Amino acid sequence: MASVETTQENRCALGFIGAGKLAGSVIRGLLLKNFCTPDAILASEPNVETRAQLQTELGISLTTDNSEIAAKAEIVFLGVKPQMVLAVLRELGDAIANKLVVSFAAGIRIAQMEEVTPARIMRVLTNTPSAIGRATSAFASGPRATDQDREKVRAMFGAIGLVVKVEDEQIDAVTALAGSGPAFVYAIIEALARGGEKMGLDKWASLQLAAQTALGASELMITSGKSPAELIKMVVTPGGTTAAGLRVMEERSVAAALANAVEAATKRGQEMARENS
Repeated sequence: MASVETTQENRCALGFIGAGKLAGSVIRGLLLKNFCTPDAILASEPNVETRAQLQTELGISLTTDNSEIAAKAEIVFLGVKPQMVLAVLRELGDAIANKLVVSFAAGIRIAQMEEVTPARIMRVLTNTPSAIGRATSAFASGPRATDQDREKVRAMFGAIGLVVKVEDEQIDAVTALAGSGPAFVYAIIEALARGGEKMGLDKWASLQLAAQTALGASELMITSGKSPAELIKMVVTPGGTTAAGLRVMEERSVAAALANAVEAATKRGQEMARENS
């Protein structure tokens, strides 16, 4: 398993500014997959409860001082809200001049960040399944980033799931599909479970069956290499139960609605980039 080297002068190889839901999920995944040890991570987090939880659960080092991250970390991750990204970069100033800075934020372009900092900039779009090593991640790099930077990021996020390289302008689509996507999948699972409950199943049993069905179907597609269309054919019997259900989904335009959800989320990311330009 890949790891991050540390030295006496730079014990905390990975520094997280903001350790909330998304960044916290990444930290949990990195530790779960033994990518690094807790003493290699330093996180700056203003929320007292979040700090206490991370300290108790994970044993990482915590601070409320962003400048400490800039001074000690080899790689600085920005886990703050999009509207805070540029302000944080300005605050850090020349302290990150020779650092790799990786932003998790939607809607803030690499060029916008490079305008306010001398750091090497990359963006990573990932999601909360990072916490269990099932992340879906994409990274984009700015012109200052090196091949070594890209390999470090690829190794890190490859350790906690699937990772692909994209262009910066494609991040909005990745944000919609992979970042927002888990919420869309949860909505589908909840809807399937409601259907089972309506047909007489216990609520909890129905939810568990729906969730496991989604998990198994996804795993089968990934491991088999077959397309969704091929796998659907393996389930459908003409005139059978699956065909009846798929017919209703087609009549209600479920597929179109899901595609439109990704489109709407992508457009919102593009709007956020314009709002912060």
